[in-house]
Amino acid sequence: MIYAFLLIGQSNMAGRGKMDEVEPIVNKHVLMFRDHKWQKAVEPIHDDKPELAGIGLGMSFADDLQKITKKTIGLIPCAVGGTSLDEWKKGGELYSKAVNTTKEALRESVLKGILWHQGEADSGTYEKASSYKDRFLSMINSMMEDLNCKDIPVIIGGLGAFLQFHNGICNYWSVINHLLEQLCSERNNFAFVSAEGLTDNGDTLHFNSESLREFGKRYARAWLSFNSKWNM
Repeated sequence: MIYAFLLIGQSNMAGRGKMDEVEPIVNKHVLMFRDHKWQKAVEPIHDDKPELAGIGLGMSFADDLQKITKKTIGLIPCAVGGTSLDEWKKGGELYSKAVNTTKEALRESVLKGILWHQGEADSGTYEKASSYKDRFLSMINSMMEDLNCKDIPVIIGGLGAFLQFHNGICNYWSVINHLLEQLCSERNNFAFVSAEGLTDNGDTLHFNSESLREFGKRYARAWLSFNSKWNM
């Protein structure tokens, strides 16, 4: 049985790390769902923007989890770079594609978690940032209901502090982080993953490859914190 994880959000979930900056991860027990079928996972996991796609956090997440659990881990890559939270609302194209792709993948797998990283596109104004928690909850609650997995672990990554230097257009990144941490403290199946200490790839927007490898491991540890309840 394949233990599947849905990857959603924007570019830092899709992965923009440079391919030549880290050693490739090779694990025959890690799969990705692409072209309507499960196949061996090879980076880039996402193909949302082929000319930009690179190292993401998904591969190190899956590799670490597989080595610990000894199960086949499957990634369902549905993140799309540059997208705002409002574009992920129920009824929209991104939401529908993620739900439909996941349902197709679940014919041969079981969903064990949802991985989310997004917020850069919503950090430009206080209005968007301050309403992030409520808007995210509306989206994720609907998605879990549509996937019939209301109590599944949801792992949420924090935004990188380097956004404060991104041309003054991500000024409220810390507001979003605060709200996400608050949300995760209120929901017993949500976990917040800190991006503290992680660095960008030179554009003050995207994590670099080494940081994404570490971020994925942090996501794996966060998921494993539920292991007593969500036995593999």
